[in-house]
Amino acid sequence: MTDSVGPAFPRLAGFVVVVMGRGDLTDAEWERLRPFLPATNRRCGRCRDHRQVIDGILHRVRTGVQWRDLPERFGPWKTVYERHRLWSADGTWERLLQQVQAAADAAGEIDWDISVDSTIVRAHQHTAGARTDPPPAPASSKGAEPKEHQDETPWQSLHARLVEVVREVRAWAARAAGSPASST
Repeated sequence: MTDSVGPAFPRLAGFVVVVMGRGDLTDAEWERLRPFLPATNRRCGRCRDHRQVIDGILHRVRTGVQWRDLPERFGPWKTVYERHRLWSADGTWERLLQQVQAAADAAGEIDWDISVDSTIVRAHQHTAGARTDPPPAPASSKGAEPKEHQDETPWQSLHARLVEVVREVRAWAARAAGSPASST
């Protein structure tokens, strides 16, 4: 079933029910990020929702999946790839990170204190050996682990996600700068 919203989504009394994935932007993160996003360019007809595409990009950065293997809930993989490529090339990701950092700093939610330790510890030459048996696994009940990033504010978690994307963009740029020109 396909409708104007996109591929087959479950319906409940006339409403589209969208299931949020584990690594998708939360509503609070989205509300903080939305004002900084570039205006939608309507020259290409129907543009894909920024939130859906950003969730797809974050999924790829988090999992390392190939672009073609993105789950369908993020829309066409090529749309997600093209938006990421364009935003990487024109500096949108860097600009988003700077704007989110500035807003979080103005709200007092970034701690700029850092600790640098330059201590040198020398070890005896025989300490290079490793244990032969693995350490015992911790005994925990299923689902007992705390939720990832549970105590973070929306600014902190959004900042951490953007840092991941910008790091990937910078790594791509560094690899591209060091690679020889290719011809097709």
